[in-house]
Amino acid sequence: MILPEGHPAVAPRRIGVLLVNLGTPDAPDAGAVRRYLGEFLSDRRVVEIPALIWQPILRGIILRTRPAKSAHAYQQVWTDDGSPLAAITKRQAAALQAAFSGLGPEVTVDWAMRYGNPSIPAKLKAMKDAGCERILIAPLYPQYCAATTATVVDKAFETLAAMRWQPALRTLPPYFDDPRYIAALADSVRTQLAALDFEPDAVLASFHGMPQRTLELGDPYHCHCRKTARLLGEALGRELTVTFQSRFGRAKWLEPATDTVLEGLPGKGVKKIAIVAPGFSADCLETLEELAIRGRESFEAAGGTHFAYLSCLNDSAPGIAMLRSIVASELAGWVDLP
Repeated sequence: MILPEGHPAVAPRRIGVLLVNLGTPDAPDAGAVRRYLGEFLSDRRVVEIPALIWQPILRGIILRTRPAKSAHAYQQVWTDDGSPLAAITKRQAAALQAAFSGLGPEVTVDWAMRYGNPSIPAKLKAMKDAGCERILIAPLYPQYCAATTATVVDKAFETLAAMRWQPALRTLPPYFDDPRYIAALADSVRTQLAALDFEPDAVLASFHGMPQRTLELGDPYHCHCRKTARLLGEALGRELTVTFQSRFGRAKWLEPATDTVLEGLPGKGVKKIAIVAPGFSADCLETLEELAIRGRESFEAAGGTHFAYLSCLNDSAPGIAMLRSIVASELAGWVDLP
C-alpha cells in the first residue's frame, strides 16, 4: 500500500498487556498529594455522593487539610525510585515482559496508574502507536470493587471513545479465588512465617475497607475478600482473622476495622501477631505505612509484644509466575502461550 506523503507507516501488529494499579502522587509533598487526591476523590465511583454536595467539602476542607498529613505518611515509605506502588508495579511489568519474551507473537507489557502518572490514556495511546491492536487491560485488584476495578475499565473505554482507530480490548477478571493466586499467596505467607523468630498467636488478613453502603448496593467486594481469606486459611491450615483498613469519613465502613482489632487483641491475650494484606498486589502506602508502621505502633502501645507485617506478592518469583499464568489464560485466542 502506498501511503500519502507524510503519513506515518502502520506499525507491526502486537499484543498489549497493560497492568493498572490505583495511583500515586508524583512526589511526597503537599502539592503533589493535593493534585493526586483531587483526581482520586473526584471519581464518582470512589465517592458516591452528589457532586454538588461533595465538591465543596472536597475543595473547601479535605484538600486544604489532608495533603500535608498524607505527604508526611508518603515520606515514611518513599524510595529512590518513587512511591513503592509505582516502583513495584514498574518492576512487575518488566518481569512479566521478560516472562513473555521470545514466545512467538510479540507481547508488549506496560503499566499505568488509574490516578496520577503514568496515566491510562497516555499508555493506551503509546501501545496503539506501537502496533498493539489487541490490548488486555489488567487491573491488579484480586477482588472486584466498583471503586477500583470498574473505574479502571471506565477510564480505558473513555479513552477509546476519543480514538479514531481503536484497539480491541479485553479486561482481566477478578482473581480472588483463582487457585493460582491462592497458591502463590499461601507460598509467600508460609515462607515469611517460617522466617519469623516467633510463632504468631494469630494471623490477620487485612483488606482495604469500603463503605458498608457498597455492600448493600450489591458490590461483591466484601464477599470476594471473605472467600480469599477462607481459601488462604484452608491452604495454610489455620484460620485467619479478617479485618478492613483505611476508613475515611463519617459513614459506616466494612467491619471489623483493622486498627480497632489491633488495639483490642493484646487485652484478649493475643500478643504475637502477623498481618498480611491479600487485597493488595503490591506494597504501598496502605501496607507499608498504615499497617507496618502505624499498625505496629497501635498494637505495641496496647500491650502487644511481637508484630510482623508480611509483604505482598510484589514482583516475587511466585507472584510473577501467578500473574503470567492468569494473563496468558486471558490472552488465549489472541496468542497461544505455553
